[in-house]
Amino acid sequence: MRHFLSLKDYTKQEILEIISLGIEIKNELKSGEINSYMPNKTLAMIFEKSSTRTRVSFETGIYQLGGHGLFLSNRDIHLGRGEPVKDTARVISSMNDMVMIRTFKHSMIEEFASYSKVPVINGLTDSYHPVQLLADYMTLVEHKHTDNLKVAYVGDGNNMTHSWLMLASKLGFELRVATPKGYECDADILALAEKFAKESGAKISIYNDPVKAVKDATVVTTDTWASMGQEDEKEQRIKDFKGYKVDDKLMSYADKDALFLHCLPAYREQEVSESVLESTKSIVFDEAENRLHAQKGLMVWLDRKNRS
Repeated sequence: MRHFLSLKDYTKQEILEIISLGIEIKNELKSGEINSYMPNKTLAMIFEKSSTRTRVSFETGIYQLGGHGLFLSNRDIHLGRGEPVKDTARVISSMNDMVMIRTFKHSMIEEFASYSKVPVINGLTDSYHPVQLLADYMTLVEHKHTDNLKVAYVGDGNNMTHSWLMLASKLGFELRVATPKGYECDADILALAEKFAKESGAKISIYNDPVKAVKDATVVTTDTWASMGQEDEKEQRIKDFKGYKVDDKLMSYADKDALFLHCLPAYREQEVSESVLESTKSIVFDEAENRLHAQKGLMVWLDRKNRS
């Protein structure tokens, strides 16, 4: 059984296969060709964390593939209200063809997958956000922006940072991460990325200085400073992240043709300036749309792999 819990479980070839399939299905849709790759298949979507892009992209995606999505919040199921994860996993996976989970602890989705009879997709955990990175890299491929790739990630050492570490270390490109002191990425995840980097030839650098990270970068990316569940830390984080806003001055240190990414939602004039987000360098709304197409590629790829 192949699940999609983190990019660490995937080879370079598999990651590129999924992205290529997503682009192929997207191009068919844009040309008016609708193919039911997963007719009558059901996707159970468990949301312990709410989300605009994850809800819309997965529900629209499974519908366009010929299937049906079931939205399940904490109010709709017993998960987290007394029923063990393993029991919920066995019940839901016996009635559906695929499960997507957006939750807090990564250990929860790992436990769910270990008892599931069908593929489980990580829609986000506190440790990783792998579906977002499929969309990010797909967008760079479409913009013909993957040669000599140098990505600078500026901000919190969170699930997005960890996912960039996995993508870079698997595909073999250069990644510079700049976080404030005390907000560095997880040491174990960094060590794993460095291990993969030795095999792929990736170059990973860690800084506390955004300028050093952004210098000559071909892609600059960031994320919100306070993620869901960290609202009570927001005011302190705004103080601690002073100097980490991606604005025109910081972008000026990057390559002249550098592009800007953001997984959204974006808080203007906090982690990114209005002028950068709305500039010609920004491809964040192409990136957001590609959540739909990359995830369709992923679902079809998982469906095929688990049938073969």
